[in-house]
Amino acid sequence: MSAPISIAVLGATGNLGRQVCRQALDRGWRLSVGVRNRGRLDPETAARARIADLDLVAATVGQLASFLSGQDVFVFSAGVVTQGEAFVRLFDKAVSAVEALPASSRPVSWFLAGAALLPLDARGRLGVDLPKVRSTYWPHRKNHERLQRSEIDWRLLCPGPMVDQPALGLERLRVSIDSPPAPMPAIVGALPAPLVLPLFARWIPNLIIPYADAASVILAHAQRDDACARHRVGVALPAGMKGRKDTWAAAPRGAA
Repeated sequence: MSAPISIAVLGATGNLGRQVCRQALDRGWRLSVGVRNRGRLDPETAARARIADLDLVAATVGQLASFLSGQDVFVFSAGVVTQGEAFVRLFDKAVSAVEALPASSRPVSWFLAGAALLPLDARGRLGVDLPKVRSTYWPHRKNHERLQRSEIDWRLLCPGPMVDQPALGLERLRVSIDSPPAPMPAIVGALPAPLVLPLFARWIPNLIIPYADAASVILAHAQRDDACARHRVGVALPAGMKGRKDTWAAAPRGAA
């Protein structure tokens, strides 16, 4: 019998990290978490995971690399984009920690961005190119560029806003690679950025997914030979369904 998969999670006390931990344990994987405050962990995670006391801001690249040593999978869901440069530095530290390991020992590494990093048209314009969006979400572009310069086996999840709602299930989601998981209006390619912005705002509700589903996508694509390797991964609700931050509900077919 083969050994269970080992997974390390940074950001285990956040909404997405909690779901990744729960689902990894449900799969029988060996879980390691690095946290600053053990008291914020889910009880099951606290009871079953190997816990390392880590302050990600203060930790060195070497300390993070030691935490990741021997792991098959690494999920980095710590930090938030609104932290700006601090988020970029944290992201860079996590990537550098994986790079510090011998190439043959580096885990498959999942990172988190957002739907604004997905191309909107055939010209490859991104949501982060749009006015107002760029001012907040620019770190996603910088973090993606950091990954592209790296030789590690990375994957970058690019959902819309996530919500604490029951999972829909992988079989119902639309998952894409380096492309929108839900179609944008064809006219977007011919419009200047200021006119694309309201269409982008109408498109985003298609991509508001439960944290549990985001975690399922990550764990379902954690193999080394997976098609998601070194790509941005988009996730959308089923066609005809739109989400809201407080809930999600069915929308008329054909809605933007």
